[in-house]
Amino acid sequence: MANLEILVSELPTLIQNLKLTIGDSNEIMEQIILINNAQEQLRNIKKLIAQELRFDRINNSAIATLPRLITAATLFIPSLGLVDPAIAEKFGNSETKISLTDLQSKIDAWIEWGYFLQAIATDILSDIKLGNQLNSDIINLSISNEFKTLNESLQIDLDLGKANILQYQIEKINDYQKKILQLKQKLNYIFDTIKNSRSLLNILLGVSAFYGKSGFALEWLDDDHELIISSEGKFKELTDILNDCDSFQEQIAALIIQGDTLNLQAKQALKKIEEESSKEGISSQEVEILPKFATPKIVRSALIIASSLLILTFGALKIREQNLSLTQEGSAIGNFKSAQKLGMEAAYLVQKPPHPLKVWQQAETKWYQAIILLDKIPAKTSVYDRAKKKLAYYQINYKSISQRVLIEKEAVANLESAHKLATEANLFVQNSPHSQVSRQQAQDKWQQAINLLEAIPESTSVSVQVKEMLSIYKTNYAAISQISW
Repeated sequence: MANLEILVSELPTLIQNLKLTIGDSNEIMEQIILINNAQEQLRNIKKLIAQELRFDRINNSAIATLPRLITAATLFIPSLGLVDPAIAEKFGNSETKISLTDLQSKIDAWIEWGYFLQAIATDILSDIKLGNQLNSDIINLSISNEFKTLNESLQIDLDLGKANILQYQIEKINDYQKKILQLKQKLNYIFDTIKNSRSLLNILLGVSAFYGKSGFALEWLDDDHELIISSEGKFKELTDILNDCDSFQEQIAALIIQGDTLNLQAKQALKKIEEESSKEGISSQEVEILPKFATPKIVRSALIIASSLLILTFGALKIREQNLSLTQEGSAIGNFKSAQKLGMEAAYLVQKPPHPLKVWQQAETKWYQAIILLDKIPAKTSVYDRAKKKLAYYQINYKSISQRVLIEKEAVANLESAHKLATEANLFVQNSPHSQVSRQQAQDKWQQAINLLEAIPESTSVSVQVKEMLSIYKTNYAAISQISW
């Protein structure tokens, strides 16, 4: 128990390494190593917990707890300070005691999060174009800082008395207005990329453009499986970033008006100075007044008839428009409710993993169907805003489950391959029991099978079979090795 207490007391520091800062490829490689090391230590803790539970069962004791491990139970170390509420669930709750079985479940979740981060890191490192784009984003200011800079730049006191200074100020204002429009386009790109992308890697490109040189890290998934991102000590969900984009767009619209007003004031002042400096006044042009034409009665009658027809046509169009709007609204609400139901079913399916591949695939299909339904909801319906928020983290859920499907598929494939290699190894020994070459081939097959099994994550549904097969395969490998030599 003493070793377990020491290891558990180090958990908060250990879990700090279970995040992925998106940036330079060399830094990502270093983080993969840290994540691997953290996972290995978590597995060691899990093994010690299993031993402790077995010991307790032998002694017919109650469920084991860690009453003395206040730091481990609350997952708090004074030097770390208070944990941000956004990722409090990542570290645990404020209980003073935690059962070993509950701690096992938490460790499984941490290890699984580590696999997810490794998969994302591998995808980034294998995509040169993506890596170059991420490196390019690091050079630029974050959206927040870029907006702040432009806002401060437009705080201009116009010099209304000097033409040359006014001309210079007009040029600067024009330059700022171009940059404001560029920022507006950039925000549109970020919003559309995060909201509409099916791929998590593309979503990360939008996030990268949002944070720029401020950088960001993938921290955790919340209760709704929405990705939590940190930057400069602040934590946000993807929907928070989308909301920030909306807010910045409104502020940019105000900046555009401010820039236009300044530009107009400066040009009017410049024109006034030029007029005053002119030696000769400019004579005002006589404005030609258009004669009033009397409308003949026949023309007035035609206009009345045309107006009546126009009103009737407009009324029919409005009725048709209202009927169409009601149909769209009903369809939108139906799609939203169906998407929610599919999301709840998908979330329920994957509770308390591990699960067989079929279950993960069913959840993946449900998330995909939910995304399609939410994506169909028109912008002018009452549920559009809620659908937009749901869509953002449903896409994350879909990506996360899709990654899990791949992991489970690979695990099943490795298991089948290992079984096939074991069968071949047995055949070599049975067909030529006295042949040195056959025994060596059998030994190689056993080793390959062992390597495949050891590569299968413990979080997969076949992990129990893997443990049983590993024990047998290692015994057979040891036996054949003794005969071979």
